[in-house]
Amino acid sequence: MGKKQSRRSMTPSPEYGGGGLKKRSATSAGISAFDGFPADTLKFLRALTRNNDREWFKARQDRYEQAVLTPALAFIAAMEKPLAQFAPMFRAVPKKVGGSLMRIHRDTRFAKDKSPYKTNVGIQFRHEMGGDVHAPGFYLHIEPGQLFLGAGSWHPAADALALIRAGIDERPQQWRRAVGAKAFRERYKLAGDVLKRPPRDFDPEHPLIEDLKRKDFIGIAAYDESTLHASDFVDYVTAAFKDACPLVRFLCESLRLPY
Repeated sequence: MGKKQSRRSMTPSPEYGGGGLKKRSATSAGISAFDGFPADTLKFLRALTRNNDREWFKARQDRYEQAVLTPALAFIAAMEKPLAQFAPMFRAVPKKVGGSLMRIHRDTRFAKDKSPYKTNVGIQFRHEMGGDVHAPGFYLHIEPGQLFLGAGSWHPAADALALIRAGIDERPQQWRRAVGAKAFRERYKLAGDVLKRPPRDFDPEHPLIEDLKRKDFIGIAAYDESTLHASDFVDYVTAAFKDACPLVRFLCESLRLPY
């Protein structure tokens, strides 16, 4: 459909492995109950933006743990049960290192900006067969002035990108339903990098050429500070992620992953 020439058979990249307010209890031992992010979460991140150095951070390690680390891990733990219900192949892992919480330390080895810390909180619930940030997933971003939820695949590797484009080409109606559903459109906007020219092998007149030009397949949904601090934040995020399930399911099917 719309191809200039036949496409080679593809296999997945190795990274893919072939609201009322209410209190809630934590689902993981040793992690406190989640009742919304505290007001100091954003205050701390604003202060870190102004004082992004190791000595300042070291002197405020306790504040970081109380304002950012502890509530983030509690939120992740609180998402374990909802995720198991609507996206059972995706994991909420409440660990300081190697789990759903993205590290605060920046990799500055090849960066001109040598600031040691990220000034945002990133939490990603990844597919259990996806080993890194580029795998399909659901995402929470907390940053002063940039509060949003995300769902989809960001910067997929070349093989995975080819499979997603093949899925759009071969199942256009399913793709249109995934990103055109009322619930999705009312909450999310497709975002990310886009090619300036059509990808090789695809007809420039393809009816979905603008989607085929995408390098990222993610929906972004903004939210406000009051939502971040509300005790029903888990319910809000759960409802938002459910609205993005058709997109994430489409990506999983294209990448030959179970949903």
